[in-house]
Amino acid sequence: MAEDQVELITACIKGDETAIAQLVQEHQLGVFRFAFSILNDPSEANEATQEVFILALRALKSYNETTPFKAWIYKITLNVCRSRLRKRKTQERLHDKLKSIIQVRLQASPSLEEMVILKEEDEVLWELLRSLGERHRIPLVLRYYHNFKITEIAELMNIKEGTVHSRLSTGRERLRLMFIHSQKITGD
Repeated sequence: MAEDQVELITACIKGDETAIAQLVQEHQLGVFRFAFSILNDPSEANEATQEVFILALRALKSYNETTPFKAWIYKITLNVCRSRLRKRKTQERLHDKLKSIIQVRLQASPSLEEMVILKEEDEVLWELLRSLGERHRIPLVLRYYHNFKITEIAELMNIKEGTVHSRLSTGRERLRLMFIHSQKITGD
C-alpha cells in the first residue's frame, strides 16, 4: 500500500476529521456504484454507502495493510448490501402474506390504473399493520414476517399457544376490517 494511504488511514484512526473526509471522498463514488449495482435502488444504495463508511471507520483499527483498502471496503459494502437484500426479501415475504390475509387479488397483467390502486393499497396495508395494538401486531409480525411457529411465539411472548392463536385470529380480522373500512373511505 502507498505510504500516503497508510498515513491517511493512521490519521483517520486518530480521529482527524480532514483525513476522514478525504478517505470518504476518495472511495464514496466507487462504494455507491458497487452498492447500486447490487441493490438497484439509488436511495437504498446511498443509505448503504453511509452505513459502509460508518462500519469501515469503526473497524479501521483492524484493517490489515496487506489487503488493498479498496478490496477491504468493497467487502464491507458487499456484506452491507447482502444484509439489506435479506431484509428486503423478508419484508416482501411479510407483504405477500399480509396481502393473502386480507385476500387482495392480483391480476396477471394489471392496467396502469390498477397498478396505482395496488400501490396505494400496499401503503394503506402497511399503515394499518403499524396501527394495530402491540398485542396483535407482534404475533402477526413474528408469524408472517419472521416465520415463527406458534410454539416459538408463545415461548417468546411468555403466553399460551391458545392465546397466540387467538391474537393471530383477532389481529388478522382487525387488519381485514380496517383494510375494508379504509377502502370504503377512499372509494367515496
